[in-house]
Amino acid sequence: MTDSFRTVIMGAAGRDFHNFNVYFRNNPLYDVVAFTATQIPGIEGRTYPTNLSGPRYPNGIPILPEEDLPKIIKEKNVELVVLAYSDLSYDDVMHRASLVLACGADFRLMGPKTTMVKSNLPVVSVCAVRTGAGKSTVSRSVSRSLKKLVGRVVVIRHPMPYGALAKEVCERFARYEDMDRFECTIEEREEYEPHLDMGNIVYAGVDYETILREAEKEADVILWDGGNNDLPFYEPDLQIVVVDPHRPGHELRYYPGEANLRMADVVVINKVDTAAPDNVVTVRNNIKRVRPEATIVEAASEIHVEDVAHVRGRRVLAVEDGPTVTHGEMKEGVGAIAARKFGAKELVDPRQFAVGSIKQVYEKYAHLGRVLPAIGYGQKQIKDLEQTIAATDCDSVVLGTPIDLRRIMKIAKPAVRVRYEIRETTKPTLEEILRSMPIRVTHSLR
Repeated sequence: MTDSFRTVIMGAAGRDFHNFNVYFRNNPLYDVVAFTATQIPGIEGRTYPTNLSGPRYPNGIPILPEEDLPKIIKEKNVELVVLAYSDLSYDDVMHRASLVLACGADFRLMGPKTTMVKSNLPVVSVCAVRTGAGKSTVSRSVSRSLKKLVGRVVVIRHPMPYGALAKEVCERFARYEDMDRFECTIEEREEYEPHLDMGNIVYAGVDYETILREAEKEADVILWDGGNNDLPFYEPDLQIVVVDPHRPGHELRYYPGEANLRMADVVVINKVDTAAPDNVVTVRNNIKRVRPEATIVEAASEIHVEDVAHVRGRRVLAVEDGPTVTHGEMKEGVGAIAARKFGAKELVDPRQFAVGSIKQVYEKYAHLGRVLPAIGYGQKQIKDLEQTIAATDCDSVVLGTPIDLRRIMKIAKPAVRVRYEIRETTKPTLEEILRSMPIRVTHSLR
């Protein structure tokens, strides 16, 4: 491979592996000498295994810390660096690009033509412009409608392969026990469990062409459930994109969220019931400016709590979805919103009680408010989260996470779970759009 471009792929255990699999793995023009990893704790120091890297890479490919990128470029004589992860501000993208250029290499972003896989079935994708926009609730709503309109829906979720990559090529989830079998992290469970509760089959893993071909065997339509604000891995027949009026303007300032917006067939302005009206107007105007042909749907995110008695008048700890309030840059999430809505006396600040890796999370994400991010990328972090909850001086715990944390850890204090689903507040609704759009769905009716 001496005549090929020596290449590094910058990633976070997801898009990086996908880009390699579909474009670089069998491409003699490139010699991928390393992946770099960031965002997710503990995903570096591994090797992309030989059963995934293919015969051109008999020893696999090292996965190294992104902070070592200048050293890697120099020592491995790197000529090209490809950015392959998501939810970065434009400033952050260009800082990385400038670093690469200063080290002498070319810098590249990859688009749909080189990375999207074509399905044999209709594909509806649900993506977002930022992490924490409420994409999962939209995905669940779309899956309900597709079941009613089409039949068999299989959900394919954006990758989160944080464990042994060689064993995670293609994962199928139909029961809770499958999550235990694949040793899923909290972050994975948060995405899979709500779908399983609805009776949906979920696929995920590392090799997304293999995953697609397996999913097609038991589906009439594929629902792509995106991660962060990444582009779909599959060519969609209908592309739904979720925007967040709690962060107006972010839809035009984060990579690759703006690209999603500019490709959208349908844009869902979520959380209109809790966002400032002026913010909703700002977001709507931005959509019309860059994607005037898109259909706009406005939706409320309706919040329900198991037992209001454990919230009203109590000093509560709000535990939030981790990615939303960390790299998603939200100060707080649905747990804090629910606590206020249902009359909590006080939102207890957990920072002084944080231990181990949770304390490090607060140091890294200084924007966080009086909430506890449910970070659990491994058993150590899950234990640290459990200990932080136990140490926090509060009357009760409000679980604003998509999963019931009580299933995977001991919470001695009274705890209530927050549930939330979207409700469209404008016409047409998502189901009406799915019914009327020419997305080849009728081709798969059986």
